[in-house]
Amino acid sequence: MMSGSKQKKIPLRTCVGCGEVKPKREMTRIVKPKDGEASIDPTGKRSGRGAYICKSAECLRLAKKSRRLERSFSCAISDEVYSQMERELENERK
Repeated sequence: MMSGSKQKKIPLRTCVGCGEVKPKREMTRIVKPKDGEASIDPTGKRSGRGAYICKSAECLRLAKKSRRLERSFSCAISDEVYSQMERELENERK
């Protein structure tokens, strides 16, 4: 028999790099506002189209190579933006 407490559902997201499904809290959100460049969203609350990636520079490289972020956001993403995101990912892991 079950008690009155419900088990909280853990939101899952798919990494645009490796394609693994993981809990949302274990991933980094990348956001693309309507009128701006794609960037890392450390809070996960900025408005705009979001995509999720593992906290790994390797997954970001995979996403860049296969142009998955461009497909998610329906726009081109410059190498400069990728470099900035890679630096932010490295800082986040420290």
